[in-house]
Amino acid sequence: MTIEFNRRLEAIPYYPAADAYGDGRDLVLLASNETPFAPPPAVREAIADRLATLNRYPDPDKSELRRRIAARCGVPSEMIVVGNGSCEILLGAAQALLEPGAEVVFAWPSFSVYPQLAALTGAREIRVPLDSDDRHDLDALAREVTAATRLVLVCNPNNPTGTALPLDAIDELAAALPRHVCLLVDEAYVEFSTLQDPDESLELVRRYPNVVLLRTFSKVYGLCGLRCGYAIGPESFRIACEKVRQPFTVNTLAQAAAAVAIDLQDEVERRVERTAVEREHVVGELRARGLRVADSQANFCWVELGGRDDRAICDELARRGVIVRAGSALGGPGHLRVTFGTRAENDRFLAALDAALAAGGGDRADRPVSRNR
Repeated sequence: MTIEFNRRLEAIPYYPAADAYGDGRDLVLLASNETPFAPPPAVREAIADRLATLNRYPDPDKSELRRRIAARCGVPSEMIVVGNGSCEILLGAAQALLEPGAEVVFAWPSFSVYPQLAALTGAREIRVPLDSDDRHDLDALAREVTAATRLVLVCNPNNPTGTALPLDAIDELAAALPRHVCLLVDEAYVEFSTLQDPDESLELVRRYPNVVLLRTFSKVYGLCGLRCGYAIGPESFRIACEKVRQPFTVNTLAQAAAAVAIDLQDEVERRVERTAVEREHVVGELRARGLRVADSQANFCWVELGGRDDRAICDELARRGVIVRAGSALGGPGHLRVTFGTRAENDRFLAALDAALAAGGGDRADRPVSRNR
């Protein structure tokens, strides 16, 4: 006899993480939307300063970090919830808002954690296809909202397609939704978007009592390894999320690093500018090769392979030391998601892609593939 697990577990999909971790080769890591830039010196100093205190638990209220975020965003600290990455806040929101009989609405393909939310809580998920430009169809999302809907998710810019909608469109959706529905706008990549200043969307949480903005320190701030994210919304949302998660969830070093990083906006702007230059370079080169690329407002792009097998292409690239993501793992077969790295890394990717395509990589959909995704 074996351990008997909750039947709901069978419905929960695995998060499709990249497989490059632990590989000892000299790799170009363009699979996880990380920034190629190390944390700034001031952030590293803040981490070093707290090493001697690791015999103590971290601040359970994340008080200093919440104050810094609140001051930066111009909202009360009561509206800030901090999590172990933005994923923890998503999972907390699901536990607080969803239950059997409730509904969650989101576009697809979008962030891979979203399908876990309904499965974890017994709620019903409603997936709405992206439009022909790989963007959210907000009208279609709104049409799916019913009295049972508790949560609507909008990833802007969207992961994995990199596409974004103007803030006016999000505002119109917020105005149209019933007030019992939480509109969670996932802005993990908002700093990279040229469609808006990141501060502009803060007006949404001031105007609408059911809107939550979700952000992270993992992307432009370069703190993936410490896992720290935050949300801005009504105080009731923060309290609900705090109730359903474990204590001491954000470690001491993550809190210290993020509290410094949030004030380094000049560094953020430099990183965004360098990423925008690489975005233009990579997208231009891919389109010159005849490949369709969605209009990216993020630090990655979504590439259509013209009928080629994305998994086989990923394998060919991995053999050449370049790791990207297969669209099959992200809800978009026949695509690649490619993070922008340094110029040297990006050019190495382009050269490896040329070689993979020239070798006929991906021409046969039945080709054996490795587990490198």
